[in-house]
Amino acid sequence: MNEKNYFAPILTRTRLSARTTIDRQHGKKIVLANGCFDFFHVGHIRYLAGAKALGDCLIVAVNADEQVRKLKGENRPLTSEQERAEIISALKFVDYVTIFSEPTVEELIRTVRPDFHAKGTDYTVDTVPERDIVREYGGRVAIVGDPKDHSSTDLIKKIK
Repeated sequence: MNEKNYFAPILTRTRLSARTTIDRQHGKKIVLANGCFDFFHVGHIRYLAGAKALGDCLIVAVNADEQVRKLKGENRPLTSEQERAEIISALKFVDYVTIFSEPTVEELIRTVRPDFHAKGTDYTVDTVPERDIVREYGGRVAIVGDPKDHSSTDLIKKIK
């Protein structure tokens, strides 16, 4: 058996929209989480597990390489967007993965209209940049995961 059968599919926005439409018709609650996930650590696991606990279908949106460079610096990302997406897709509680190239997930939110937009504990409900878009269609913003005690940037500094 091909081990990729165990991985969540990595989908384009169009295919993701079609899949989530079907999931919603079957009564599933859709959750969207997003991030760079450049140097994967336990904080990421706790964030994504907390996001999955909000609903039935967890979509994880991974920042494209160009956006990671803008956010984290010229030496980042350490791994390509495709590899980061594949790592995320291997987690048993992830249902779909997509890569987004915009600075924020606003357009993806408009397309998928998740029931919950999950963000990590470095945010509050009022500081999530996409909160107004989520609220416009009746979705909810949720803060999940453990305290922001883990950082890819800090781990990279330790290694150096």
